[in-house]
Amino acid sequence: MSLPELVSFPLCPFVQRAVIVLREKQVPFTIRYIDLDNPPDWFLALSPLGKVPLLSVGDTVLFESAVIAEYLDETHPPALMPADPLARAQARAWIEFASNLLGRQYRMLVAKDQAGFDEEFAAAHRELAFVERAHADGPMFLGGDTLSLVDAGFAPFFMRFELMNRARPLALLDDYPKLRRWAAALADRDSVRRSVPEDFNDDFRRRFAGGWFGTAFADTAAMH
Repeated sequence: MSLPELVSFPLCPFVQRAVIVLREKQVPFTIRYIDLDNPPDWFLALSPLGKVPLLSVGDTVLFESAVIAEYLDETHPPALMPADPLARAQARAWIEFASNLLGRQYRMLVAKDQAGFDEEFAAAHRELAFVERAHADGPMFLGGDTLSLVDAGFAPFFMRFELMNRARPLALLDDYPKLRRWAAALADRDSVRRSVPEDFNDDFRRRFAGGWFGTAFADTAAMH
């Protein structure tokens, strides 16, 4: 049987979630990158929503990152979700919360002026307060050092935030010590480090250079 194939756009945080799970579980896979600005016809024929990621498993194509992650978790032990149904439902809710936070981060990056950026930034600050309160003891979200699908769901946000923070200090996590420790633990994890292409950082800065915040990326690039 052929290896599962992940269809990806190199900068997509939702694709990155699936890659983290594949890496964490050491599942062999192939990856095919597309240009979402000019998607090929074969991709549009497979993706009902015209979005990545897609995961091809034999003749079956899965879409939506949360669905792909749960499929991988159910078919490749050990489980990265709680066994208790209520705790598992809570974990799914936090994954959806992370999806909304990623959307807010994207709107920060494409904001045309400081007012638009500040509005999204303030909302993200308020939302992260909920995450700080919910974070269990230990480096990972649900406690201990075992990565869960919740951690995979939030890791792309923290990785992109770190790139933003290097370009212009944002102090977004200053009031949230558990989130700072969590972000650092995720950044050190091999499955997270290897979840993006080697040229991700430069591509990310180029991709978002046109927004209000993007001037900070341009200034950072000029310093190197």
